[in-house]
Amino acid sequence: MTPRGYRHVAAAVPVTIPYVRRSEHGVYWWLGRALGELVRRSGISKQEIDGLIAASYTLRPDSVVSLTEYFGLTVRWLEDLPMGGASGPVALCRAARAVEAGDAEIVACIAGDVLGGAAFGKLMDNYSSFSRDAVLPYGIVGPNLPFALITRHYMERTGAVREDMGRICIAQRHNGHYFPHALLKNPLTMKEYLAARPIAEPLHLFDCVMPCSGAEGFLVMSEDRAQAGGLPYASILAGVERYNAFPEDKVQVSGGWPMDRDRLYAAAGLGPGDMHFLQAYDDYPVIVMFQLEGLGFCETGEAPEFVRAVDLTADGVGLPLNTGGGQLSLGQAGAVGGFVGITEGLRQVSGQALGLQVMNATVGLVSGYGTVNFDRGLCSSAVILARGSA
Repeated sequence: MTPRGYRHVAAAVPVTIPYVRRSEHGVYWWLGRALGELVRRSGISKQEIDGLIAASYTLRPDSVVSLTEYFGLTVRWLEDLPMGGASGPVALCRAARAVEAGDAEIVACIAGDVLGGAAFGKLMDNYSSFSRDAVLPYGIVGPNLPFALITRHYMERTGAVREDMGRICIAQRHNGHYFPHALLKNPLTMKEYLAARPIAEPLHLFDCVMPCSGAEGFLVMSEDRAQAGGLPYASILAGVERYNAFPEDKVQVSGGWPMDRDRLYAAAGLGPGDMHFLQAYDDYPVIVMFQLEGLGFCETGEAPEFVRAVDLTADGVGLPLNTGGGQLSLGQAGAVGGFVGITEGLRQVSGQALGLQVMNATVGLVSGYGTVNFDRGLCSSAVILARGSA
C-alpha cells in the first residue's frame, strides 16, 4: 500500500549547535541550547510548543519526559526516539503526523549527545543488552569491527576498492570545508586517504567518524503557521521507516530501503532522478553505498561504478551528497548524527545553506540508518523534502 503524503505540514528553523571534540557541559545543556535556539529564531514562545521529540544516547536514565520538567515545558504529545542514525527522518515524519492529526500544533524535534573522551567508551559498554552481554565479554565492542566486516563483505561481493570509499570521503570533505560547524575542514586528497593509518581492515582513519558533542533541532507545524511567522520551510512529500530488514542475511548487504523505496517515491510522485541532493547517513562510506543502491540511484552492487562516474560535491554537476560534509566532516555526536541530514536538507530546500548551496535545490532526499547491536543496523528511514510555497 502506498503511504499517504503529509498535507499542509511544514518543517522549519533548522538549528545546529556548534560541535566540539570535548565538552565541559552535560547533555541537558546541549539539548537546552537547541530548544532555546529554536525559540529565538522562530519567534515562537516556549509556551506555544505543545509537542516534543528527543533523540539522545547520553540522556539516559532520563528520557524526553524528564526534559519537559527540566526545560519548563507543558506538552500534550511527545516521543523518545532510540533509533540512532535513523532518528531524524523518523522524528520529522512522526511529528508531521501529529500536527496533521491535530495532536500537536508545534513540535520541537531536538537531538543532543556528549560523546567526547571517556563518554564514548561508556556508551559502547552499555549500548544494548546484546552488546553488553554477548559482545563485550569477548573484548569486541564498538562499531569499527562490525563495519569492517560489512565493508570487507561488500568489497568482495561488488569488486569495490578502497579508492571507491575514498571518493565519498573526499567529496564530503570538500563540502565540509565550506560548512562553518564542521570539525574536519582541511581538504582531503586520495593520497592522504589511502595513506591513513589502519583502524580495522579494510577501514582506515578517514573511513571513521570522530566522536564529539553537539546538538541539532528543527520545528514542525502547519504551513499556515510557518507562513504567518514568515518562516522559510519545507514540505514533507513522503516518508518511510523500516526495522530489522533482511534478517536472513548473514552479513548485512542493505538497510530496509529496497523494501520501501517504491512506496516512498510513489507517495511523492517522483523518482530518484528528480532529487536535487541526497543527505545519506554516513557513519562509514559503505553505508552510503548501501543507500545509493537501496534508494534506487543505481542498481544493487553498482555503487562503486556510480561514485567513479558521478560528481558528489555540492557545487558539482552530479548528485550532491551530504552537502554540509556529513558526519565524516562534522564529527558524530551520537544520536545527533541522525538529525544532521534533516537540518541540512531543510536548509538546502529553503535556500538557507550555511555552506555550499546547491543551485535550484527545490526537492531532495534524506535517509537514515542506525542501532547496530553488532552485526547490522536495525533501523532505516527516508524522507523526501520539497521547498514550501510562500
